Amino acid sequence: MLKTLMKCIREYKLSSILSPIFVSGEVILECFIPFIIAKLVDSIEAKGGIVLWGENGALGIGQYALILVAMAVLSLLCGALAGVFCAKASSGFARNLRKDLYYKVQEFSFENIDKFSTSSLVTRMTTDVNNVQMSYMMIIRTAIRSPMMMIFSLVMAFVMGGNLAWIFVAVVPPLAAALFLIMWKTMPLFHRVFKKYDNLNESIEENVKGIRVVKSYVREEYEKEKFDRAATDVQVDFTKAERILAWNNPAMQLCFYGVLSTVLFLGSYLILKSSNVDLILAESASALTVGKVSQLIVYGMQILSSLMMFSMIFAMVTMSIESARRICEVLAEESTLRDPEDPVFEVADGSIDFEDVSFKYSATAERNVLEDVDLHIASGETIGIIGGTGSSKTSLVNLISRLYDVTEGSVKVGGRDVREYDLTALRNQVAVVLQKNVLFSGTIKENLRWGNPDATDEEIEEACRLAQADEFIQTFPKKYDTYIEQGGTNVSGGQKQRLCIARALLKKPKILILDDSTSAVDTHTDALIRKAFRDYIPATTKIIIAQRTSSVEDADRIVIMDNGRIEAVGTHEELLGTDPIYTEVYTTQNKGGKAISSLSEMGDTESQDGEGGEDNG
Repeated sequence: MLKTLMKCIREYKLSSILSPIFVSGEVILECFIPFIIAKLVDSIEAKGGIVLWGENGALGIGQYALILVAMAVLSLLCGALAGVFCAKASSGFARNLRKDLYYKVQEFSFENIDKFSTSSLVTRMTTDVNNVQMSYMMIIRTAIRSPMMMIFSLVMAFVMGGNLAWIFVAVVPPLAAALFLIMWKTMPLFHRVFKKYDNLNESIEENVKGIRVVKSYVREEYEKEKFDRAATDVQVDFTKAERILAWNNPAMQLCFYGVLSTVLFLGSYLILKSSNVDLILAESASALTVGKVSQLIVYGMQILSSLMMFSMIFAMVTMSIESARRICEVLAEESTLRDPEDPVFEVADGSIDFEDVSFKYSATAERNVLEDVDLHIASGETIGIIGGTGSSKTSLVNLISRLYDVTEGSVKVGGRDVREYDLTALRNQVAVVLQKNVLFSGTIKENLRWGNPDATDEEIEEACRLAQADEFIQTFPKKYDTYIEQGGTNVSGGQKQRLCIARALLKKPKILILDDSTSAVDTHTDALIRKAFRDYIPATTKIIIAQRTSSVEDADRIVIMDNGRIEAVGTHEELLGTDPIYTEVYTTQNKGGKAISSLSEMGDTESQDGEGGEDNG
């Protein structure tokens, strides 16, 4: 885990090294300041008064003052530089960590993303990275400062107080045992609480995405209660963990004041009653002075404050260990889809062959989603796919662009198994317009250039005309420079679908897949889009998944799917009356004749184009 995290330091190695170096300088100077003060106090006591400037090699109070000021300024400078480099190193480390996580997620297959879930990945890139950043900041500064301060102060305590300094050593083992016990108790709780953070984020994400549905069904109170339960779950476990961690401070305070009281009492006793001390303290008694005892207390405070700082680091690191584990879990994950050793970069044509294909989403799944699929599509052919909900239509087309790999059999594009292609090369030739259309914040042009970053304005306009999007774009005041809000909330459902189709066309693919992506447009516009496909991209293989038979009537062939299997394949005329599924769907949708169809079409236009916002954006 440490090795994985350390790879993210990269260009911030120098800052990560300089911070501990300046911390060391700060600690050394802080530890020598009490030593100089003790010399000053003993000098005043020995001379029976204050001497401003010393003579014959002896230092006066003025010289001591200059030394102390110089050391304080240097200590302050070292501390400031340590803080600057620490901030630069920790923020840079967090930046690299987020970057590596984000880049890793971009490489993931759908199977990998399903394994972690979207909300969990968001938590790992935000909350978990923040926890690790705080720990790293403490490690390269406070975690260096605390043990160094403790060691140097302990050495100076022995110099000042002799055997009396063993009191400070004696307190370390019980404190270490207490810290270990606290860590052992809290780690399982933090492991559990971060999983509940994922559930909390999932609740937020789901609510914000579906806010229109929540409000239309007046379910705000239900969503509030659901969020409250998730937040309470996090609070309960976090409270348990913090309650255990809270014992850390009282334990430190008890030792802190107990040791200081003991040192103060014994030090005073040794100075005033040196003739009655035990032999074990005899050495200390002969050497102790008022200056040494006063500064011995200072060193004691430094030792115990270092232990207190260390306990704070311990609490933060304890919390972040689970965060670090979760981050490393993502960084160590390998995509289930990889390029072959010698990939093919050219897709010959748009032909597609499913050969005895069976597929399930995970190795642990009990049954296949697709079973014994055998289908051959010629380049340039238009294929319609119809089936009920859950008939695995989308699962079938996902295999073409290798969003998932088959469990059994093979899928070939251009005569080659998709697993032989370079993934980028394959997906550049397979354009997919998904059921859930996604637009990103930015102008219409910026969104469309996702299909082709180098597309000219003329190419963009032509793609929009083919997708029947140019007409409504021209009604916007800024036309193609109109700003699209995040998620495309300021355009209707039908407009969003047409923009996504135009974006796919800009790829100039050999295969175009429309996964129920004209469901939000009226049948007339749907027909115009299909006509444009026939006239302008005849060489492109077109696969149209639809719920309406009117969307696939004029396809070269129609594939009927049922329960993960191909039920029938044929033209509209061949299937009508011979295939019960197709006949039932067609009859149901066209029942009542053309008058009802016209009314239905008008209803489609009003209801579907009104989804998601007004047509005027």
